[in-house]
Amino acid sequence: MGDEGFLTTAEVARRLGVKAETVYAYASRGLLTSVRRPGRRGSLFAAEEVDRLAGRGREPGVVEGIRTRLTRITDDEVYFRGQRAADLAGEWGLESVAHFLWTGELADRPGFPVSSDDVELVRSATSALPGTARLTDHLRVAVAVLGAADPLRFDLAPEAVRPAAERLIGVLADALPGRTTHGTLGERLWPKLTSRRPEPRVLDAALVLLADHGLAVSTVAARVAASARANLYAVVSAGLGAMDGHYHGGASTLAYRFLSEARENPVEALSERLRATGGIPGFGHRIYQRRDPRADALFALLPENPVVGLLRDQLSGRPDLFPNVDLALAAMMHTYDMRPDAGEAVFAIARTAGWVAHALEEYHEPGLRFRVLT
Repeated sequence: MGDEGFLTTAEVARRLGVKAETVYAYASRGLLTSVRRPGRRGSLFAAEEVDRLAGRGREPGVVEGIRTRLTRITDDEVYFRGQRAADLAGEWGLESVAHFLWTGELADRPGFPVSSDDVELVRSATSALPGTARLTDHLRVAVAVLGAADPLRFDLAPEAVRPAAERLIGVLADALPGRTTHGTLGERLWPKLTSRRPEPRVLDAALVLLADHGLAVSTVAARVAASARANLYAVVSAGLGAMDGHYHGGASTLAYRFLSEARENPVEALSERLRATGGIPGFGHRIYQRRDPRADALFALLPENPVVGLLRDQLSGRPDLFPNVDLALAAMMHTYDMRPDAGEAVFAIARTAGWVAHALEEYHEPGLRFRVLT
């Protein structure tokens, strides 16, 4: 034991009978809490907490049994295949990062291809939606229609899934209501969200930062579908269904509304939220301890927001209530007068790349392995 009552990563791995990478995965999902000690290298873990986790037992089929090489979250940083997500967002578009997640190869990639026939098919189907439909409603219909129209959707070979996923993401962006344009995915998506002068660099970065986040609830849903050998479109539909709640994909909309309230009176808005729910939309995170690196990267591309600054000042005594990526998305939406549901659409389209990556990984695992034994 390194320090009294604490275990090193190697000691935790031996006690749990797993690899060191799995220990980091447990920490990223909040199952273990990593701490640092002055003068020591590496993370330490409370022995008592490790013993509690060991006592649960890990029967085949529980979520803790998923191992992924795609994303690692440690020390308040998120990495895609070993590359810091914030660095990738500053240099690459989603087209390249999606390919990187899918193949491990990082290189310039062309824009996601799109067929005008597919766009017209989706727009014909979504034209029946009421005017109150959210952009994510359009996306769910689009995925279902495109799946039904693809006779080769049951081909799960990576060589078939990857190009189909590229076409899917391209159509999802282009078929949304609004003007169609060309360029990066951020450029194509921008006029769907706002009529303001395009700032695609910001939107491209947001898409990359949101492309994956390890075994989030929507990703677990997508992997469960993939374990049953569901096709690409069914996997994405499973992810879209799981992200629809306000705890996950809808969190940016709650943060957007909160910023709207806070513009009038930040202190009163904070007080009311604390009184009503005990939490502040857009602040804090279940995995990160002191900062959300995705939020920091996105805020760095946005003009200073005085309301966010005031809220930060008011919460300066609560180091656990730091701005998260949902607040950064909400600030982006307010800065550029985007639709109130824009953040959800950006999240869904970006995370589709991650769901596909996890599906490709899951297709190599034994089928139907997620059955909890009771």
